[in-house]
Amino acid sequence: MTKQATRAKRKYFGTDGVRGKVGEAPITPEFALRLGYAAGRILAARANLPGERPSVLIGKDTRVSGYLLEAALESGFSAAGVDVCLVGPLPTPGVAYLTRALRLQAGVVISASHNPYDDNGIKFFSSLGMKLPDEVELEIEAQLEKPVGCVASADLGRAYRIEDARGRYIEFCKSAFPNDLNLRGLKLVVDCAHGAAYHVAPDVFHELGAEVIRIGCAPDGLNINAGFGATAPRNLQEAVRERRAHLGVALDGDGDRLLMAGADGALYDGDQLLHVIVTERLRQGLPVAGVVGTLMSNLALEHALAKAGVAFTRAAVGDRHVLEELLKRGWLFGGENSGHLICLDKHTTGDGIIAALQVLAALRRQAGIPVDALLGAVRLYPQSLINVDLPRNWAWRKNPAIAAAVAAAESRLTVAGKATGRVLLRASGTQPLLRVMVEGEDAAMVETEANALARAARKAAREDAARGNA
Repeated sequence: MTKQATRAKRKYFGTDGVRGKVGEAPITPEFALRLGYAAGRILAARANLPGERPSVLIGKDTRVSGYLLEAALESGFSAAGVDVCLVGPLPTPGVAYLTRALRLQAGVVISASHNPYDDNGIKFFSSLGMKLPDEVELEIEAQLEKPVGCVASADLGRAYRIEDARGRYIEFCKSAFPNDLNLRGLKLVVDCAHGAAYHVAPDVFHELGAEVIRIGCAPDGLNINAGFGATAPRNLQEAVRERRAHLGVALDGDGDRLLMAGADGALYDGDQLLHVIVTERLRQGLPVAGVVGTLMSNLALEHALAKAGVAFTRAAVGDRHVLEELLKRGWLFGGENSGHLICLDKHTTGDGIIAALQVLAALRRQAGIPVDALLGAVRLYPQSLINVDLPRNWAWRKNPAIAAAVAAAESRLTVAGKATGRVLLRASGTQPLLRVMVEGEDAAMVETEANALARAARKAAREDAARGNA
């Protein structure tokens, strides 16, 4: 069975765990208890630890609902005979690291990442610090359909709090920065989105020598991602300019996304930062077999990597898909323009703090190059995105008029055999919309082609509807 078919069969797990509005199925205390019990049963069966209880680690971000879901999950795991290690608020990659470092059977993160506070989610890491395999998630879903039970009292799981979890993760992050370098003399604005990294990221940069100005580091349970962080970087840009800082670092609510701002407030996205990381590895003489981006990665990144002799391929949107492609190919570096950056030579999953340290190491090693010149080495191509209403059950991929319009646009965006732009049509995963995206070197041409494709798509939809095909 293909991965796509496997995922289509899942009822609760999406590309990044279970997620939704708090108080609405499936993000309810009753479901969290059932999920803890189901996962505990599957993990206990797979662990094969005669005479021992398996153990899981539970971390969370700063949402007020984390308390509720943490207690419910803990109860479910205990009823299944699984011990629980609690670490409180900790970035998602910190949970992945500690799960692996402590040789636990799984890690659980209670977070909805960059979403508002009234959303939440539950995602799992394997004992290797990576997302659970599809087959394990399917087993957990099958167990969810069965009644919740309880092991004998003598076999109930126990709960422990790991008091030094934050300190352990801080040291792990610092170990990803070269021993011969430091951040002394660097003034950094660090924006943690009032999220899980609020008591971790500033200390990492400070302990490496930077002067740190903290913003978005005062969580109250309700303000996560609200006007701060990687999805709302305006406050970061203003703070960098006003405080005359050298750089700004913005993370999201669970600490696995990264954007950076230069001294003038210019913003640098995941594509540009990934390029800095990869080219610095090449400059150090380290092998880079290839890089994985996504369907949304800017074509300028692909062209820049090709010029450097680095292979590039695209995965579906989502860091899970990027990681799967990296593992399949045996490559080490990948990411998304949204800021999920994966350096498998440093960690098993995307980590905003560790990615920032790789960029800062490159800046330190190339101190003679202006910061903005290094971070902005990839000048992103203009992009135009137009949403077109998508009729229910419309098989737009099979429409010959759309196929012809796409082929014509791609032909006009090709000069002397080289693609100077690209076209991407994809259905929204959350709304009845067809997203028409064109990007390329020439801004005027990009706008023209995007509008032409959008018109072709609307006309094709009307004609198919008239024929009863949409």
